[in-house]
Amino acid sequence: MRILIKGARVLDPGSVDEKKDVLIDGEQIAAILDPSDASPSGAVPEDTGDVQVIDAAGLVLVPGLMDIHVHLREPGHEYKETIATGLAAAARGGFTAVCAMPNTVPVNDNSQVTTFILEKARQANKAKVYPAGAISKGSAGTNLAEIRDMQQAGIKAVTDDGLPVANAQLMRRALEYCNGLAMPVFVHAEDIALVNGGAMNEGPAATFWGIKGIPSAAEAVMVARDILLSQLTGAHVHFCHISCKESIDLIRWAKQQGIRVTCETAPHYFTLIDEDVKDYDTHFKMNPPLRSEEDRQAVIQGLVDGTIDAIASDHAPHSKEEKDLEFDQAAFGIVGLETSLSLSLKLVHDGFLTLEDLVRKMAKNPARILGMNNDIISGSRADLTLIDLEKKHTIDPGRFVSKSQNTPFGGMAVQGRAVTTMVDGKIVFQHP
Repeated sequence: MRILIKGARVLDPGSVDEKKDVLIDGEQIAAILDPSDASPSGAVPEDTGDVQVIDAAGLVLVPGLMDIHVHLREPGHEYKETIATGLAAAARGGFTAVCAMPNTVPVNDNSQVTTFILEKARQANKAKVYPAGAISKGSAGTNLAEIRDMQQAGIKAVTDDGLPVANAQLMRRALEYCNGLAMPVFVHAEDIALVNGGAMNEGPAATFWGIKGIPSAAEAVMVARDILLSQLTGAHVHFCHISCKESIDLIRWAKQQGIRVTCETAPHYFTLIDEDVKDYDTHFKMNPPLRSEEDRQAVIQGLVDGTIDAIASDHAPHSKEEKDLEFDQAAFGIVGLETSLSLSLKLVHDGFLTLEDLVRKMAKNPARILGMNNDIISGSRADLTLIDLEKKHTIDPGRFVSKSQNTPFGGMAVQGRAVTTMVDGKIVFQHP
């Protein structure tokens, strides 16, 4: 079976941005055609019975979106999410691939766990998984994990995400080792001593609600440390879920110096602030916490000027029981795979980013960070996302395919969403 996507605006930043027809044959892009060429007398044979035609007029076809920061929870916490449900949520959100964090039970710190994750992803047959392995054994921050063995099994990055690597010497050794493997090190930038049991951003809102605060310095001081370690070792450091102005200023400076750093932010950091936390609603509790309006504006500016390379969801599913607690006791984190694209498209609708910019942040740059290529060209894997920029809808957690519904965005009106997600030439999600 072949698939012909007709009349879409094909947008691959730096390559093409025009109306085209795209022919998929098996797992690959077979041809990119001018609409007049994709007639029965042209590249598609007159007998079109074996060709499924998708009318994409008015839609945008982009390289498959890639979320480089998700928590799939399996193995160990399948009551929150499984690899199958997480990848179904990814496909519904327009993502053809995700990078799964290693803070599972057991931790993905060896090739056996890596292989288990990849096999479960193969069985799910939805979005792809590119696992991240742990930096340290058990993410305990003491000894390096079996990084080379995990790379041979299929990991694309290492991180102790969920926990910082407090020991600077261990981080240096990890950077030196991974530099030799041409693999990025993802950094969870957090000084636990400065966090000191806090549950939301340190500021007037935390004082008003009587919740212990987390200063932005808890993130920024670790960003500063690992920028310097990247400079020392020459290794590629990627900063996860950047949330505050100080961190963005430091990363901007590092890039100006030619230091090999990249970073991501998440939609909640350019959409919400700490003052949006109301009535101890734990759906607004995440780590790093929602920051100030000044920080939100700094995140947007970082996206505009290119300091922030990628938008990732930090999809962190939790059960209702883990969220339905006192604010300081509830779990950190929200789900995001099914809301990320729509929330990020607001940056385009509001004029902060062009659509090309957004495709770079959500498709091209994530692939580059992981050392991959997802160009829309003949012969490439047919990992593609078809987007309706105009469709208005309301975020309804009750319709999520994720096993968890912990989101602060329920009831929010948004514009734009993925309507078709294709992985290796197979349609894994199509909006009814």
